[in-house]
Amino acid sequence: MENFNLKTGLTGEAKVKVSEENTALKYGSGTINVFATPAMIGLMEKASITAVDKLLPEGFATVGTKIDVKHLSATPIGMNITAKAELLEIDNKKLKFNIEAYDDTDKIGEGTHYRYIINLEDFIKRNEIKLKNLK
Repeated sequence: MENFNLKTGLTGEAKVKVSEENTALKYGSGTINVFATPAMIGLMEKASITAVDKLLPEGFATVGTKIDVKHLSATPIGMNITAKAELLEIDNKKLKFNIEAYDDTDKIGEGTHYRYIINLEDFIKRNEIKLKNLK
């Protein structure tokens, strides 16, 4: 088994400005021009990735497996969003994060996120086989 040298307490951050490209209207997740829940979730996942993926050995990465999030407040176009993640638990290759998102004035989201450490080569091979089996 690999030793990934990760430790609880690692943190990551990701930022984006709300634009027409990441609104609920654009994503199809709502009918209003405010920051989309799926965009917030993606930013939270990116924060989790920045916390750990850079520390993994070459040829390894993480994939998201579960997310439980509350979207607490709407954010209009023009505001900035910052997502933060903290690694809470490590169970072999399974990682659990606390995730939060803030706009320029409020906390807009919170929850937990799980990622799993994968060997990229094996992961890609499994997906190629999956695609071949479809044909």
